[in-house]
Amino acid sequence: MTPPADRLARGEGIALWRQIAQALEQGITAGTHPPGGRLPSEAELSAQHGVNRHTVRRALEALSQRGLIRIEQGRGSFVAEDVVDYPVGPRTRFSELIRAQNREPAGRILQIAEVPAEAAVAEALRIRPGKPVLRVDRLGLADDRPVVLGLHHFVLPRFANLPAELAGHGSITQGLAACGVADYRRVSTRLTARLPTAQEAEILQQARARPVMVAEALNSDPDGRPIDFTLSCYAAGRVQILIESGETT
Repeated sequence: MTPPADRLARGEGIALWRQIAQALEQGITAGTHPPGGRLPSEAELSAQHGVNRHTVRRALEALSQRGLIRIEQGRGSFVAEDVVDYPVGPRTRFSELIRAQNREPAGRILQIAEVPAEAAVAEALRIRPGKPVLRVDRLGLADDRPVVLGLHHFVLPRFANLPAELAGHGSITQGLAACGVADYRRVSTRLTARLPTAQEAEILQQARARPVMVAEALNSDPDGRPIDFTLSCYAAGRVQILIESGETT
C-alpha cells in the first residue's frame, strides 16, 4: 500500500512528488490499484503524505504522461486499462472486434438529427452540398469504457427509417440490415491526430491534454453506392488502430 507521510524521505535529495509517483506505480504493479480502478483523490493523497495538492498533482501528471494512469476531468485519476486493438479493414465491425478480444461491446446513441451535408460529407456520399443527410452520433464502449465517438452521416431518403431501427440496441450494423443493407464494406479510411474538444474529452472520459485519433471513413453497399460517411474520434489511450495491409486506402 502507499506509505504514510512519515515514510517519505524528506531532505534526502529525492523530490517528494517523485516519491509519491513511485509509491503509486508500485501499487499499480502489485495490483493494489487494478486496471480501471480509481486512485485516491488529490485531497486524500495530500493528507496521506502530508504534502500540498500541487505536489500530488505533479506526481499524477508524471504517471499520466507515461501512460500508467488517465486523469479524467471532474472524475479523478484511474489506472490505465489494457489497450484495445482495432483492426481497420474492408469489413470493420465494432461489436465483432470488441468481442474477439473477450470484451463486452455496447453502443449508445447520443443524438439523431437531419442536417445539411457539409462539403466533405457531400463529396464522400456523392450528393450536392446542403442536401439533407441523417446524422447519428454514437458512442462505442468496451466493458462500459468509452472507446470511440462516431458521427455517422447516412444518405436520405434511403435511410429515413434508421432512427426507429436503432431504438433499443444502438447497433449500426443491425440498423442497416433492417433497412435492407445486409452487408457493407469500408472504402477508405483517413487517420489524423489532434487534441479533443471539451465535449469530446467529457464524452470519452479523458483529459483534454491527451490526444485523440480521428478517422474519416466511407462505407458503401455491395453495389458500390456510398451509404455512410463517419467522423470517428478514438480515445488514443485505450485504442490501437491496426491498418491491415492492402485492405484500406
